[in-house]
Amino acid sequence: MNKLIVSLLLTLGISGVAHAAGDAAAGQAKAAVCGACHGPDGNSMAPNFPKLAGQGERYLTKQLKDIKDGKRVVLEMTGLLTNLNDQDLADMAAYFASQKGSVGAADPNLVARGEALFRGGNLEKGLPACTGCHSPDGKGNAAAGFPHLGGQHAQYVAKQLTDFRKEADGRSNDGEAMMRTIARKLSDEEIAAVASYIQGLH
Repeated sequence: MNKLIVSLLLTLGISGVAHAAGDAAAGQAKAAVCGACHGPDGNSMAPNFPKLAGQGERYLTKQLKDIKDGKRVVLEMTGLLTNLNDQDLADMAAYFASQKGSVGAADPNLVARGEALFRGGNLEKGLPACTGCHSPDGKGNAAAGFPHLGGQHAQYVAKQLTDFRKEADGRSNDGEAMMRTIARKLSDEEIAAVASYIQGLH
């Protein structure tokens, strides 16, 4: 019983570990260099760079720390976080979390299949619905550290799912291997469909 309770608490992201509180105002100046790839407000125009605006603060802080510590490899960010401390990363995460994210458009030919996967998963494959962690509107679960997906670039989402499936580019930093397990059950066509659906989700 105790193991079940501990597992549930970890899944929900509840722990006694203290996290530095981010200061969005301080983070704006610290995140200025990020604007070159992610846009000044975190709404990247380039489909290979993720939109950070409106993303959960806890998720962003974890990813920044993982990139800095080499647990997640992002070649374009090599050295950019080296001289930043935990408070700097928390401030940057708070800034981007405070911004309003933009939404793209889904490919009409992929919407039906993408929506079916996002909302219903695939029982035959044992594939859960994305809504369980990322919510029906794609806003994620900020408290649990599950990322906001709605409006994210399809190209970026597809690459992340593919990397999780292959455990490439350091995409093994998902807790309990949740995304790796899910991604291994997705075909290339399913990844393309759900990624496109997410791009237009709001």
